[in-house]
Amino acid sequence: MKYMLIMRDTDEAIAASKEVPFEEILEKMGRYNEALMQAGVMVGGEGLAEPDEGFVVDFGADEPIIIDGPYGETKELFNGFWMLEVASKEEAAEWAKRCPLGPGSKLEVRRVHGTEDFPADNEWVQKEEGWREELAARTTDGSGA
Repeated sequence: MKYMLIMRDTDEAIAASKEVPFEEILEKMGRYNEALMQAGVMVGGEGLAEPDEGFVVDFGADEPIIIDGPYGETKELFNGFWMLEVASKEEAAEWAKRCPLGPGSKLEVRRVHGTEDFPADNEWVQKEEGWREELAARTTDGSGA
């Protein structure tokens, strides 16, 4: 089963991380990612840039509106994520506990839906299976994502 580990920080955690040399953070995260890879559980993951490089699409009106924010409080923002393929919720929790984050940081761990969660005879579920195969082929042949 697949799980997403969603990284969140408080303002205090971000301030504390700025006191740590960036090379040290890279090394800790690199070692964690290496352990995930060696265990064969890492499916993907990315760190996210600062919120001021993004935008919000607000669906509150008849037509979606693109705005710069507000994003909410720092603790509500995602900073990055990992996608893991593990045998159980407990295994996902064990990997989450090993993540080298400091005080004030949190990981939200969520199971990711698979096609098995939806009716197999649904047209869109069947199309999605084909799309997943297409995306996997792009990844393995180096032609895309």
